[in-house]
Amino acid sequence: MSMLEEIVRTDNKQRYGFNEDRSKIRANQGHSINVDVELKEAVPPEILYHGTGEKYVDSINAEGLKPKSRLYVHLSKDVETAVTVGSRHGQPIVYTIASGEMYRQGYTFYLSENGVWLTKNVPIDFMKIK
Repeated sequence: MSMLEEIVRTDNKQRYGFNEDRSKIRANQGHSINVDVELKEAVPPEILYHGTGEKYVDSINAEGLKPKSRLYVHLSKDVETAVTVGSRHGQPIVYTIASGEMYRQGYTFYLSENGVWLTKNVPIDFMKIK
């Protein structure tokens, strides 16, 4: 148990969490495995951000954001986080996402336990390079 508590406490991305009575541990997001992580629908802020590498810009500009091998597109609440995420893929590029408008047009958003905003896809009409 102490090892699990250490993992939950020290993971810098807060990928894991305990249930209320600490009898179970789970992922805070289901990246690529279709598992119920009990995501709750949430109203997003007007603007969210997506960080990626420069090498993906042409594909994203043509198709919008798609989850690819993941279950959801991951969005950040601030530019700094998006830059950090994008830096993992080379020269970072940050997209501004009109998440409030998407929501008003019927797109569903979820907020994971570790603060990552999730949605199934982001059409190009709702995004632009920052």
